[in-house]
Amino acid sequence: MKDFKTILFVEDNPKDVELTLEALGEYKLANQVVVVNDGVAAMDYLRCRGNHAKRKPENPAVILLDIKLPRMDGLEVLRAIRSEDALKTIPVVMLTSSRETPDLKTSYALGANAYVVKPVSFKEFIDAVKHLGVFWALINEVPPQ
Repeated sequence: MKDFKTILFVEDNPKDVELTLEALGEYKLANQVVVVNDGVAAMDYLRCRGNHAKRKPENPAVILLDIKLPRMDGLEVLRAIRSEDALKTIPVVMLTSSRETPDLKTSYALGANAYVVKPVSFKEFIDAVKHLGVFWALINEVPPQ
């Protein structure tokens, strides 16, 4: 039986959160999606501290990470994840509206597994998120912890 690990979604735009959850829901993924709204909260979740101190201490199947976040931006979060042995193998997909070449280059240089620019149209956005969810949460094999 497949162990359905959590998807960590780090996004501060409520509309994008709503659309992404709707898209993932269309595929009826059994994975729980945990939403946090800034980089500090993402690191608290990953390190099992603060509001997440009592969660089961296992890494998510994938992190969907926006770049432009309050308190700690997505690139800082990615840098922190890749610098910690316990976290560095978690797949990280940058899911962002940034088409800036420096953001793209920096994301890959820091170890992002994928970089997806949020499509402008609703249908394209839904389709992109559905495919991301299925691949990273169900198909991709992660190394054991």
